[in-house]
Amino acid sequence: MALDIEVVKIIAYCAIPVVVLLFGSISVIQQGHVGVAVLFGKYRRLLHPGLSFRIPFVEKVFRSVSLQHRSAELEFQAITGDQANVNFKTMIIYAVANGQEETILKAAFKFIDDRSFMQSLIRSIEGSIRSFVAIKKQSEILSLRREIVDEVNSYIEHELQDWGFHLIALQVNDISFDEAILRSMAQVVASNNMMLAAQNEAEAQFITKTRVAEAEAQAKRLVAQAEKDVDKLRGEGNALLRKEMAIGLVDAHSMMESNGVDHATMLYTEWLDAMKTVASNSHGNILSFDGSMEGFDKTMKQMTQLNRAAVMHNDVAHD
Repeated sequence: MALDIEVVKIIAYCAIPVVVLLFGSISVIQQGHVGVAVLFGKYRRLLHPGLSFRIPFVEKVFRSVSLQHRSAELEFQAITGDQANVNFKTMIIYAVANGQEETILKAAFKFIDDRSFMQSLIRSIEGSIRSFVAIKKQSEILSLRREIVDEVNSYIEHELQDWGFHLIALQVNDISFDEAILRSMAQVVASNNMMLAAQNEAEAQFITKTRVAEAEAQAKRLVAQAEKDVDKLRGEGNALLRKEMAIGLVDAHSMMESNGVDHATMLYTEWLDAMKTVASNSHGNILSFDGSMEGFDKTMKQMTQLNRAAVMHNDVAHD
């Protein structure tokens, strides 16, 4: 019985080191990770996902490098070229560039820990954005989201490759200004809107007045043309009237001459008709002229002389 106890003790004493050695030589690497094994502090090999065996006590897993995507949110402030403070809220998505041994070693050994890596990454991104914003005006920033992302990618990509990482995406989620700047920007927008409204109103008034002036000018042209046509027709009517009157006078002259009536009688009759027309179309109601026998005789003589002068003028013209 005592012998059996001794045997059990010996087996136990031998099994404990074996178990310790067994557990010390086994490493489990999670899916999406790559283990970096070192022997006496020096890199030896990579351990892939699953169960891996290593030399107990002297070979250790220095770091388990994740190949999965990682994300981080950044909040920082930048100053534009016209000294305006701009607040940025961004999110970055990054990962180890690939699963090659060289890349894994860079990701494992470039930084002492993940905190140092994140600090360097964040400072580099903030620095690139601040450098870009420093040469822009505040009025331009809100429309430059895509340009900011491109600037960061071109600036940081080389550094990340040297660290064994790759920037997958940079999202500029929010760009905001200080409240005082926001108020001034709102005032600028309101002023621009008022200016545009005033310009539109002025253009509308200009168009309206131009159209009215054109319409008035067209109306005046139409009126002038109508008056011209009326004057032409009136002139033609007067000419026709005079022609008919002349024909009538010629007929009357021939008839009076054949009947032995003095020509002055027709002239006197025409003169009386003219006086009647003047009296009916004048502003007054009374037309005064010498109605005595001497006056009539004088008027007849004057008309006869005028008639003879007209006849002589026509004879000369015909010759």
